[in-house]
Amino acid sequence: MLVDFNTLPEESRVWIYQANRSFTEQELEEIQSKLNTFIENWTAHGSDLQAGYTIKYKRFIVLGLNQDVNKATGCSIDASVHFIQQLEKEYNVDLMDKMNVSYKQGEYVAYKPLTEFRKMAKDKAISKNTIVFNNLVNNIAEFNENWEVPASESWHGRFVK
Repeated sequence: MLVDFNTLPEESRVWIYQANRSFTEQELEEIQSKLNTFIENWTAHGSDLQAGYTIKYKRFIVLGLNQDVNKATGCSIDASVHFIQQLEKEYNVDLMDKMNVSYKQGEYVAYKPLTEFRKMAKDKAISKNTIVFNNLVNNIAEFNENWEVPASESWHGRFVK
């Protein structure tokens, strides 16, 4: 069952998918419609899952699941991955590659392969204060507190000294 992402409890599990480009306004409308349909029908062993989503910076799709109602199962997680893979194909976008880094340059969100990000850190093109997106957060509380942080406060910190 689809609920407003902002009403999910803080301990709700999150999955973050970052796009390698920004979505257009039309794509965002279509993706929101597809997300609404997917989440309305998302189940675990026949039981409804209470979930919501948010899209940040026109490039991050964040799924949230209240596991107090029903927990995600292997099959339900597989269904969400297949859904995201379908979006990748439809919109010719990369959402699943975890070896890429998104970070802020002013108000702009940049996206680089990890190897390039490392080189930029070595060349001092980015610093420990560069705002990065830590897509490894596990729940809404962590998402709210530790998703958008200085590189020094994330796993990215190992690259910036």
